[in-house]
Amino acid sequence: MKRFAWIVLLPLAAFAGTRDDYAQQWPLTLGQEDAGAYRVVLDRTVYRQLQSPTLKDLVVVNADGGTMAASLFDAEQPLAKPANTVDVPWFPLPSSTSQSRDIASISEIATDGSLRRVVMSDAGTATQASGNEYLIDTSRLREPVRALHFAWAAGQEPFDRPYRAMASDDLKNWSTVQEEGHLVELQNNGARIFKNRIELEGVKAKYLRLVPLQKDQRALSLTRVSAEFAPIQAAQDWQWEEIAGKRVVGKEGAVSFLYEIKGRFPFERADVALPGNSSNEWILKSRDSEESEWRFAAAPWMAFQLEDGKTSSRSPPQGLQQLNRDRYWQLIPKNHTDEAVPELRLGYRPEVVVFLAQGKAPYSLLGGSARGQRSESPLPQLVDALRAQRGQDWQPASATLGDMQPLAGAKALTPEPLKRDWKAWLLWALLVGGALIVAGFAFSLLKKPAGKNPD
Repeated sequence: MKRFAWIVLLPLAAFAGTRDDYAQQWPLTLGQEDAGAYRVVLDRTVYRQLQSPTLKDLVVVNADGGTMAASLFDAEQPLAKPANTVDVPWFPLPSSTSQSRDIASISEIATDGSLRRVVMSDAGTATQASGNEYLIDTSRLREPVRALHFAWAAGQEPFDRPYRAMASDDLKNWSTVQEEGHLVELQNNGARIFKNRIELEGVKAKYLRLVPLQKDQRALSLTRVSAEFAPIQAAQDWQWEEIAGKRVVGKEGAVSFLYEIKGRFPFERADVALPGNSSNEWILKSRDSEESEWRFAAAPWMAFQLEDGKTSSRSPPQGLQQLNRDRYWQLIPKNHTDEAVPELRLGYRPEVVVFLAQGKAPYSLLGGSARGQRSESPLPQLVDALRAQRGQDWQPASATLGDMQPLAGAKALTPEPLKRDWKAWLLWALLVGGALIVAGFAFSLLKKPAGKNPD
């Protein structure tokens, strides 16, 4: 992280504001100390305070009020998604251990199947713990493992080491799950190749084993082993804002319904809710201010709800044409309706702020301002550099939002009055005054009668 310190300092040089410039703050709890980079998921309490259409009135500060490098990532971006890995216990095996060896005979196993320790001796002969073969305990995992991630001590000589991965449920019978995977750290003329991940194909086993493929392959000084879970097709984490509206009757009796949103949500879907059975085709429009023109927010769609006492059926939500943070919404029915005012439901997926920790903790997220704004940060370039060094699976550590706390409140939402430059005004006054004096002299000269010419 030290070589990227200049990136961290940039926002401090372009200070974005103090706590007096923002309406609210949320204390941040770090999931891991000294991680350097963190990700925090926004919630509705944050969105409801924001004023900027681009969420520029959202900053992260340290204990001294200094802003830190931060960038906003939408739900589709990989960096916005939490890391799907977990640290697992690992044990170096004695150098004399062969692939067919019954490792259970030198292992102490708990009643739940997890490993307590591996005895680093063979037949009473001391064996160095620096064996280049490793036993990995995955007995407590409930999901298949699709990859293993390794971290090793710094300062090792450049290497490219091949390994075979094997799996077992009893430490006696082993099957190969990866014929050849490489751990690599090479450097040449400033370029660096780094690979700390060995891919698997969704292995579900109590124990995994890493076996070197080269004869007399030197041991690797591992410091941590993590298991990456096989992907799970989970439903999107959609959040919904339910907004009450009002009926408006326009020219020639045309009916529409108007809605107003407080805050700046990243809406992507829309739905209409009415009590009981209903069916109608709807047009949805939006605009950012009451003076702006209405724009189509979604293609016309049929929304229905049918209840027969036992089951209920609803039409799926309609996707918006693009991510939409507008404040004002208009719902227009194709067919005239005298029913109750429909409830407009707008769906969004929470975004993530990634920031670099710099300065004294604790850190806080500040939001809601017409006076301060977040400076542009080269964080994406830093992320690329870190992933090149630490592997493409690298993710920032997590940070969580605390309860919202008031700062400047409504005062921060009022733009500061324009500061008048009295020196400039005085200079202009002197220039204008001088010009008037010169004009006055010229006018007086023109009014003088011309002298008579002699005969």
